[in-house]
Amino acid sequence: MLVTEENYVDVAEKVILQLKKEKQKNGKELGLLTMSQIRNMLSMCADIYNQIMSQTNTRGNDLNDEICGRINYLKIRFVYEAGRDTKVKAFVRDACILENLKEIRGNKQKFLLFHRYMEALVAFHRFYDGQE
Repeated sequence: MLVTEENYVDVAEKVILQLKKEKQKNGKELGLLTMSQIRNMLSMCADIYNQIMSQTNTRGNDLNDEICGRINYLKIRFVYEAGRDTKVKAFVRDACILENLKEIRGNKQKFLLFHRYMEALVAFHRFYDGQE
């Protein structure tokens, strides 16, 4: 599901609760990823966020080519991490991470929304599970 300003908090909570339910049903094979794994994903996003916030953008809401390239690389990193671990794959799939990254399309506001969504996912993960 693509996130919007109105639904990203509810979507994040729903994703984490669904993953928690899978964990309870399937044991350790699927379910919630570790706090370190989800925080590392947020950290990758935060680096781009900090770059966006530190630049004065004369093109309004458009992101420059360098930042768009970093967002594309972020997609690859999420795919790679998902390929390494089934819990991360379930998280990327259920949270529609790749679809939401694709939706950014060089738009500053859409990236900022994606970053807030990632923060909400981390917050609900911590609230509902919080284990390392």
